[in-house]
Amino acid sequence: MSRAGHRRQQHHFQRGGHGCDSAAALPRPRAAVLSDIATVTGRSLTLSDREEPERFNGATVTWNMFPMIGVQPILGRQIRQEEDTPGGPRVVLLGDGVWQRRYAADPSVVGRTITVNGNPHTIIGVMPPKFQFPEQAQLWIPQTPLEYASPRTNRNLQVMARLKPGASLEDARKDIAGVADRLSIDERDDEGWGASAASLRDDMVPSDIRLVVFTMMGAVSLVLLIACANVANLLLSRATVRQREIAVRTALGAGRGRIVRQLLTESVLIALAAAPLGVAIAYIGLEWLTASIPPNNQAPYYIDWSMNPRVIVYTSAIALLTGLIFGLAPALQAAKANVQDGLKDGGRGSAGGVRNRLRSTLVVSEIALSLVLLVGASLFVRSFLNLQQSRAGLDTAPLMTMRFYMPGDQYASPDAMARRVDDIVRRVEALPGVVSAMASNMVPLSSGGSEGAVLPEGPAVTPGQEPRISYFGVTAHLLKTLNVPLVAGRDFTDAEGQGRSGVAIVNGVFAKRLWPNRNDVIGQRFRLLEDKQNQWITIVGLVPDFRLFSVRDGKPSPYAFVSYPYDPAPNTGLTIRVAGGAPASITNAVRQEIRKADPTLPLFRIRTGEEARLDTFWQYRLFGWMFGIFGVVALALASIGVYGVLSYAVSQRTQEIGVRMALGATRQSVFALIVGYGARLAGLGILCGVIGAAAVTRVVTSLLYNVSATDPLSFTVTAGFLALVALLASYIPARRATGVDPMIALRAE
Repeated sequence: MSRAGHRRQQHHFQRGGHGCDSAAALPRPRAAVLSDIATVTGRSLTLSDREEPERFNGATVTWNMFPMIGVQPILGRQIRQEEDTPGGPRVVLLGDGVWQRRYAADPSVVGRTITVNGNPHTIIGVMPPKFQFPEQAQLWIPQTPLEYASPRTNRNLQVMARLKPGASLEDARKDIAGVADRLSIDERDDEGWGASAASLRDDMVPSDIRLVVFTMMGAVSLVLLIACANVANLLLSRATVRQREIAVRTALGAGRGRIVRQLLTESVLIALAAAPLGVAIAYIGLEWLTASIPPNNQAPYYIDWSMNPRVIVYTSAIALLTGLIFGLAPALQAAKANVQDGLKDGGRGSAGGVRNRLRSTLVVSEIALSLVLLVGASLFVRSFLNLQQSRAGLDTAPLMTMRFYMPGDQYASPDAMARRVDDIVRRVEALPGVVSAMASNMVPLSSGGSEGAVLPEGPAVTPGQEPRISYFGVTAHLLKTLNVPLVAGRDFTDAEGQGRSGVAIVNGVFAKRLWPNRNDVIGQRFRLLEDKQNQWITIVGLVPDFRLFSVRDGKPSPYAFVSYPYDPAPNTGLTIRVAGGAPASITNAVRQEIRKADPTLPLFRIRTGEEARLDTFWQYRLFGWMFGIFGVVALALASIGVYGVLSYAVSQRTQEIGVRMALGATRQSVFALIVGYGARLAGLGILCGVIGAAAVTRVVTSLLYNVSATDPLSFTVTAGFLALVALLASYIPARRATGVDPMIALRAE
């Protein structure tokens, strides 16, 4: 499967798909390259029947889309070709979730007539559970009747095709590029537009998502390696404790292979015993992970992270492999022990030096890996804190945002939509506690608006090289509602917000892009090339470059606010400034006023402005928590490793310490000896960790916000904290060493 999309050639704007009637205009694919081609458009759909109208994520699809991707309804039938034609029968497929929740899984729902977007549709089937193609869709209707009414400049069709056996993606790219070139010549609206193609896997799981997954997998792998190093250290210590037992077994005739098998069996059993506990913790973690994702940002349906049998088998296999791999070295070391040394009471054995070096290497590795994880956790936590403090240039605390949809023929004209919007805004502004309200085809810190090429009055612009901007239709009281200061000019008047008045408020980037040599753009004019009426728009206000859609937005883009009737939309956003600090308290009153205006209008995406702001960087909050937990676990394991190695060193050097103290060594010098050993291990581990972290963190640079991947503060604080923890872990073994009685220690020798 491959997917094609339009792109603007001169301006390098990536677009979501083709113009709304481009799919039908496409020549049929070459027989040697594509076996089938279909299109889909994600869109919101309003379902009305006997219950209150409800807005769902949905999609319009061509009749052959589901057969092409191999999906059949579990109830009813597919869309037929005659239903996907202009004037064809209106039909709808329900998602399993809608069928279960709204219709109680009633099989007789097939054939029933319901209202979708203000028009009657017949239910023809129910799609399989968890199927939400292309993204979170729960209703599907034929594409042609709806999309053919849209302007060609709406480039939101997603074109999908199936490659012929033996055909390559590169062949498809060449074929699709040729089609786009012909359309660019034949259709004025397509001039300057090309096409691109990608595999369905690459398109639906883009590179940034893969980077996040690989980063999380890398963090988990680091924790696993640290845990395995710790277990290997414990097994080495246990083998030392059992040195006499192993020597006796060897003296009684047990071969080295049998000793190794016994010790490996024990290590594997320990690892397998931990697997059920790990699965239980993972189940709890998945529940927390799912709950941490905002409802409007749930993972795509095709990403399944449930605890299924494959995960359990994989976990068991990992446990088995780790038990074998990290139990092998301790088992081999134990099996090579000298029998005579092992039988000697208190003897260290000839392999003691090798084991000590192996233990030290493992602890250094633990500390190094822990530092890599802790630095990563620090960077993600700092990114989250930076985002938490970022206000995007907007005062979101008193804001309440929501959307309503105007369906059906009664709202087919822009004037009808504008009248209804004006009525709703007036009703809402009359409510107690409301400071001001505005309606728009966008919602701040969410989405919406339009994009197009503009022609400024005055400066000569080469045809085809016109600047492209974003523009938003808004009612009056934009600046009062958003509490955005004016740099120059004024806000819209009530009359300008209600009619196609030809005025605009622009940001600084817009002004510099169109009139780079002017300091004052108030009174300057421009027009949108896609406006069929060629109306000139006069700039009446200039605002700062605040972030409209996300606090993570990079360089501000040029945008303009025009009066709402200039760019109306059935899916309209409502932004309300509320007095008193509790914006959510106004929700029920707003809902009642909208139902008084028109009971068929569904209200959805209801969020406070602060919730909308937080939703733009919820991933960083999740990453910060996850990597923080990984870092704490790694720190605990590294501390245990340091403590274990030093405790073992003290137990093995009892005679040496006794001799030192008998010859006059003070308790302070013995304490410094042990702590110094721990400090050397920690220092070497931190040095290796800093080098490793500097290399690894560069990979996640694109996931960070306002913090460098090699941030000195994060590295310094993390290294210092890890050194302090290592020294604290050295304290108890060092104190134990100072309590050695020289006479008792020497008696064993």
